[in-house]
Amino acid sequence: MIMDSRTFRDVMGKFATGITVVATDFENDIKAMTVNAFMSVSLDPKLIAISIDEKASMYTILQETEQFGLSILSEEQKELSMIFAKQMEKDREIKFSQQNGVPVIKDSIATLSCQIKEKALAGDHMIFIAEVTEIDKKDGNPILFYGGQYRNLDNDA
Repeated sequence: MIMDSRTFRDVMGKFATGITVVATDFENDIKAMTVNAFMSVSLDPKLIAISIDEKASMYTILQETEQFGLSILSEEQKELSMIFAKQMEKDREIKFSQQNGVPVIKDSIATLSCQIKEKALAGDHMIFIAEVTEIDKKDGNPILFYGGQYRNLDNDA
C-alpha cells in the first residue's frame, strides 16, 4: 500500500479517540481548540500529553501561557467540538468556568487543570507534556471520533 498523507490519515482514523477542548487565558481572552490527540502519560506524577499542529494558533499560545484547561466532551457537546475545530460558526456564548486558574467548559464529563512541564517537537506538531493540578468529573458518555466522523458509545454492547 502506498503511504501518502491521505492514506496515513485514513489509517490513523481507524483509532477511535475521545474529543477534548484545550483552553487557556491569553491576552485577557479565552482561546480554545478541539484536540483529539490527548493521552495519559504517568500516574506519579500525574502527567498528560497533547499534540498541537504548528499551523494552529494554540501552538504558539501554549508556549507563552504554559498552562491550560482540558475538557473531555460529552455526547451532548458535539457542537462545541465543531465550533472549536472551526467546522461551524460560533452561534452562542460558550460557558467556561475557572478551575485552578484555567478555563474549562461547563458540563463536560471531565476537566483537568494542567501546567506544562515539557515540550517536544515532533515533525509538524509540538507535544506538550503537562502535570495535572486539579480534576473534576461528572456522569455521562463521551463523544467519540472514528473514521473521520463523530460517534456515540453503543450502550447495548
